[in-house]
Amino acid sequence: MKKTYKIEVDCANCANKMEDAAKHTDGVKDCTVNFMTLKMIVDFEDGVDPKTVMANVVKNCKKVEDDCEIYL
Repeated sequence: MKKTYKIEVDCANCANKMEDAAKHTDGVKDCTVNFMTLKMIVDFEDGVDPKTVMANVVKNCKKVEDDCEIYL
């Protein structure tokens, strides 16, 4: 299942860091962050709860880019 989230990030490099952190989160099959549109598209693994996984995605993204925002 894919879901799109609005994000707030300062630069393209920061967006790449967020994408990488999200991809390494349990329950995430794939993730794409588009700096130009300020959107994050997350493809979840089958059978996971997207809300629970996104809570972990936010934590992981905050570790690499503490001033980023993901609007759930």
